Amino acid sequence: MWIGVLGPVEACVDDRMLDLGSARQRCVLVALLAEANQVVSADQLAERIWGDRLPLRAFATLRTYLSRLRAVFAGTEGFSIDRRSGGYVLRVEEKSVDLHRFHRLLHDARATDNAEPLDEALRLWRGEEAFAGLDTPWIGTLRDTLHAERFAAELDYHDAQLRRGLHTTLLPVLHARAARHPLDERLAAQLMVALYRSGRQADALDHYQRTRSRLAEELGAYPTPSVQRLHQQILTAHPTLEVSSTGWSPARARAVVPRQLPAPPRSFTGRASELATLDADFVPGSTVVISAIGGMGGIGKTSFALRWAHQRLDRFPDGQLFVNLRGFDPSGEPTLPETVLRGFLDALGVPATAVPEEVDAQVGLYRSLVADKQMLVVLDNAADAAQVTPLLPGSPTCAVLITSRRHLTSLATAHGARSMNLDVLTQHQSRQLLADRLGADRLAAEPHSVDALLDGCAGLPLAVGIVAARAAVHTGFPLAVFADELRDRATRLDTLDPGDSPLHPRAVFSWSYHALTPAGAQLFCLLGLMPAPDISLPAAAALGSAAVADTRVLLRELEAAYLLEQHAPNRYRMHDLVRLYAAERAGRDLTENARTSAMRRLVDFYLATAHAGAQLIDPQSPPVDLGQRLPSGDQHPLPDLTSAMAWFDAEHPDLLATQKFVVAQGWSVVVWQLAWALTGFHLRRGLLHDGLVVWRDALTAANRLGRPAAVAQAHRRLGHLCSLAGHRDSAVEHLERALAIIEDTDDVTERALIHLTLAGALQLLEHDDHRALAHATRASDLFQELDHPVWYAVALQIVAWRHALLGHYPHADTLCTDALPVFRRHHYPQGEAHALNLLGYIALRTGRHTRALVYGHQAIALFHDLGDALNEATVLDHLGETHAALGQQDHARDAWQRALELYLTQHRTGDVQRIHQQLDGLDSTFASPDIGVIPHRGPHAKP
Repeated sequence: MWIGVLGPVEACVDDRMLDLGSARQRCVLVALLAEANQVVSADQLAERIWGDRLPLRAFATLRTYLSRLRAVFAGTEGFSIDRRSGGYVLRVEEKSVDLHRFHRLLHDARATDNAEPLDEALRLWRGEEAFAGLDTPWIGTLRDTLHAERFAAELDYHDAQLRRGLHTTLLPVLHARAARHPLDERLAAQLMVALYRSGRQADALDHYQRTRSRLAEELGAYPTPSVQRLHQQILTAHPTLEVSSTGWSPARARAVVPRQLPAPPRSFTGRASELATLDADFVPGSTVVISAIGGMGGIGKTSFALRWAHQRLDRFPDGQLFVNLRGFDPSGEPTLPETVLRGFLDALGVPATAVPEEVDAQVGLYRSLVADKQMLVVLDNAADAAQVTPLLPGSPTCAVLITSRRHLTSLATAHGARSMNLDVLTQHQSRQLLADRLGADRLAAEPHSVDALLDGCAGLPLAVGIVAARAAVHTGFPLAVFADELRDRATRLDTLDPGDSPLHPRAVFSWSYHALTPAGAQLFCLLGLMPAPDISLPAAAALGSAAVADTRVLLRELEAAYLLEQHAPNRYRMHDLVRLYAAERAGRDLTENARTSAMRRLVDFYLATAHAGAQLIDPQSPPVDLGQRLPSGDQHPLPDLTSAMAWFDAEHPDLLATQKFVVAQGWSVVVWQLAWALTGFHLRRGLLHDGLVVWRDALTAANRLGRPAAVAQAHRRLGHLCSLAGHRDSAVEHLERALAIIEDTDDVTERALIHLTLAGALQLLEHDDHRALAHATRASDLFQELDHPVWYAVALQIVAWRHALLGHYPHADTLCTDALPVFRRHHYPQGEAHALNLLGYIALRTGRHTRALVYGHQAIALFHDLGDALNEATVLDHLGETHAALGQQDHARDAWQRALELYLTQHRTGDVQRIHQQLDGLDSTFASPDIGVIPHRGPHAKP
């Protein structure tokens, strides 16, 4: 146990910092510690805490504070707060309290005339102020006393250093303290002696005159006789002021050439461009060259730095300094700059007795020793910029290489550091690293297993090295054994644990994790739960139940710690292994309720936004109704159709992953609702396969819910998608099943939509235009009964298509002409585009080719603005036929080629084959369109 008051009031038990509570509670602890192992009365305690302004129920409050302190230190050996008659006593070993240890060391130093206890006593201070953050009259008085004792100890220590001849290293300290205490004559005398012994007699005399004038002006006093006597001795160069040589001098230190670099990495591959960048950066100039190498844990920053350093030793003939700053070491705190400075000074030949006490003086001596030298300083594993700033040399001949798991942005701003972030290895580089360890022959024998191994390691050099080490030990094992272990995401981190070393991904990631703020650590855990490979800023805010601005700050913290990458503006992703670790931490550090609530918020965000987007894509579509309202969570604002399509484009992989997640969770209502919200986008973009996947899941969910209308709609959606994809049997089966179910309900709208969809499927797949016409007519009758003008116009348009395909062109033209103004009047561009496409088709079949081109281009413009790639391909197909009929082969080829590209992305294999035939036919004698060209069988309207 350790309790410190010489700085902030802190306590540590078993390397664990204790929460000592409020400022008042810490005042109670200090009041007892000041007289440890002695009884302090309740009245004394109250006076020390509140002075003469006691609150009501002061002693009851005091007992509460004491009870809480007992709870804080519960189970701590060697600490107790006991009630005694008349007061309280805190029992503790005084050596575990820095205040009492400070006094004991001062006593020992003065009793033995030994400087070492003084040095140790002064090191106990953790700042400039004792009891930092606490302020009562009693504490203020005690603080002033302690500061006076500390200052006296510092002056005693100066005297000891001067007796040892360390005046040169002491000068920066004395200058700084004399500036803060210009009227202290003892300090003034010490500075005069140090200046004189450093060969600066005139400066020593000048300091005396300045001190004399200030004493006279501010105090009306003269220097003491001893200071006046010292002044006279300096004037006459009295021999008693001289000191014998200690055998060390800065000139002697300059002859030392440190070689502190660890051995270069045994296996290293890739990074050629990064090594070349470092070569270009390290060119001596007017300022010291600093390069900060960043990257996530295990990415190979240290290996990279050492590889470059060993390859460029000739550039640094005066030596290389290296230190592991342990910025993220789980075994303790980051190494203090003063500790590093002492090590560097030792490496540069400075004896321990000549190292200054003050950090500023150490920095000055260090920079003096490396001035004008061609030296490399490697600062590995830095915690932050503050840790490395005192270690930067000032000479432009020196170079500094820093590695860190944080973005050291302030180094670039304040010191012109160049930043370089290491990314994961490519598949080729990872393979080469594995081959260096296992041999190319062993890899060549199992190529598929090697691919699986590399996939599991995800380009992380540390992971590749661990797999290679395990395989190298078990030479008789096929690589397939290790590949199978890595395939299981649940045990992948266990597989990458070598067991006998802290250097494995889980441990390495934990060092960065434990350095996060509590809020940053919580968001890190939650991001491990996200079902998709990446996440947007608004979605992350929903996941963490925080404002977007606050979430952005936390994401920057994770990004600065290389636990997260912003791979696109406001989109973030984790390395696969980091994500596994984050999920692990979530399972360990968050309650099940917290995890479930976070995922509910994320799913609600996606669903609410997708629902809003679906209504923008097709505002005439009948609303979803499952007897349950959509979630009330915040959604991303979508002001118009363009923004809705852009949001769906960006979030589509995440939405599909979310759908899989809710399926696995059994959240059936959300499964169905998400499928409904995605339908318009899937049809616009021609993503038929994705539509089939989500609606198959939705059908299962609807059956589980036991809601016939939902089941019928799921069958209808699947039938429509199957018909577009060319799956004849499945399409008809789903649609007939939908019709059979809906006949037993009073849902007239859904019944009409099923008839409409059946009309399209029968015409498209079976070319049964008469049955298709019957279903389309039935749909139009039902929509007319419902008094739904837009959907009635859609049905009329489908009826018109059926008539057009039967050759009833005048009637089809009349029906379509009647539907077109309805679409325009109700601002339904989707229906307008379909009507124009149909009018173009009728014009083509009736030989009015110029009019067909006009209608076709108008339809394409509308479909393109709507982002409807599915129907844009259809119109391009018709335009190709029109140009072919006009003998415009180049225009026909261009239109069909564009249609082909869209058909390929939409996996419409039947249309792809037909277009290939038509393109081949352009190079032969061109036939009449009614004979030699296979007509396209109608529209892909979204029912």
